[in-house]
Amino acid sequence: MERTVQVQDISKTFRLSKKQMKIENTKDNKKVAVNGLSFDAYKGEIFGLLGPNGAGKTTTLRCISTLIKPDSGDIFIDGFSVVRDESKVRASIGFLTSDLKLEDFFTPNYLYDYFSKLHDIEEEASEKRKELLFKRFGIDKFREVKVGELSTGMRQKISLVVSIVHNPDVIIFDEPTNGLDVLTARVVTDYLKELRNEGKTIIVSTHIFSLVEKICDRVGIIIDGKLKVSDKLVNLISDKQNLEDYFFALVEGRESL
Repeated sequence: MERTVQVQDISKTFRLSKKQMKIENTKDNKKVAVNGLSFDAYKGEIFGLLGPNGAGKTTTLRCISTLIKPDSGDIFIDGFSVVRDESKVRASIGFLTSDLKLEDFFTPNYLYDYFSKLHDIEEEASEKRKELLFKRFGIDKFREVKVGELSTGMRQKISLVVSIVHNPDVIIFDEPTNGLDVLTARVVTDYLKELRNEGKTIIVSTHIFSLVEKICDRVGIIIDGKLKVSDKLVNLISDKQNLEDYFFALVEGRESL
């Protein structure tokens, strides 16, 4: 298998405000979000980063996507370092996060063209890909409707589409089905499988066991900023133990690592 993403011993610490310290119920003004984390992801697979809220999943994805830099360690995307080669990494990845807020007064057409120009895509190629993606996600009949007038599911589809206008080889999704109705969630998960079959590398973070079991080839389980296990999904589950059972056995220390 061709390794496309290498996360090598990354750590990230944040300084907490007084309000955050109160929420965390701690007197320490520093929080270690990721602690010596390493894993690989390969071409033509969906890698699931599974863990509870606050485990460090989003911080890890933000480091992979060059939004923040790790305090130590490094990450390589197709051989390019997120620390030293940010622009080259960004050209080859697509990152979808709930933090991507689309302005209510823009239309899907405008947003697609805007993001396409950011990636220096030629107009003819951009229009061809737009038609393909708009049709695939049912956006075409809403192309001139302002985002503020669209449903949550449709806005999520538009966010997905503008994140992959440049047809990236590595696609990163933070909680891809969070807040979606069952129909829209199915559209998104089906598309992730299509991208995998096209040879893309896909990394998703989630706390939903059923989603991981449905779409992921390999799984990394992260707890308190540390990767507890990284393995093929089929090696973690059996007729007697599903992924949720394995996860809680790991948390409770009943699974040997």
